[in-house]
Amino acid sequence: MAEDLRQGLCAAAADFYQRGWMLGTAGNLSARSAPDRFWITASGRPKDRLTLQDFVEMDLAGQVHSAPDGRRPSAEACIHQAIYRQVPDARVIYHVHSVEANLCGHFATDGLLRLPPLEMLKGLGVAVAEPRVDLPVFPNFVEVPQIAAAMERSFAQALPHVPGALIHLHGVTAWGRDRTAARHHLELLEYCFRYLVQAKLLAIGA
Repeated sequence: MAEDLRQGLCAAAADFYQRGWMLGTAGNLSARSAPDRFWITASGRPKDRLTLQDFVEMDLAGQVHSAPDGRRPSAEACIHQAIYRQVPDARVIYHVHSVEANLCGHFATDGLLRLPPLEMLKGLGVAVAEPRVDLPVFPNFVEVPQIAAAMERSFAQALPHVPGALIHLHGVTAWGRDRTAARHHLELLEYCFRYLVQAKLLAIGA
């Protein structure tokens, strides 16, 4: 089962690399291997050619349980820990660095980005016409544990209305009950970001 999880994450990373969302060694992906453990991409690995040896298994407290020689968890593993602790239904998490996501951070107000009221939001669990939905936007602290702590505090009070969050000038994180759901959520958020960027260029809704 664990091997299948890693193989699926390898395929997802290669896909996201081709889309320009995980260039260089940017971004990270994870999947629960047990209720209190998950596999996550190792630090500094190129995402277009990951292998099973490019993953580390750790628990929700940050303890590493399995790691190939020379591999250490992604520096952003604490963000995944925070989400898994606060979102029981999250079984797969994708964190990518797209251009549009980073542009949209500039459109946020008071830590919230208003998503466009599109039909696409139904795929994120918002099944109403022309909804008013905000995506949380967190500061990009230099120390990543500060980002994770801010996210966990926020989620402990109330989970986002959609399965995702944005880190300003950093990237977007999306999650789901499996790889397919997490990918759909990420794709739909990225669609919203592209829409918002184009709307700004065309002065729609200004």
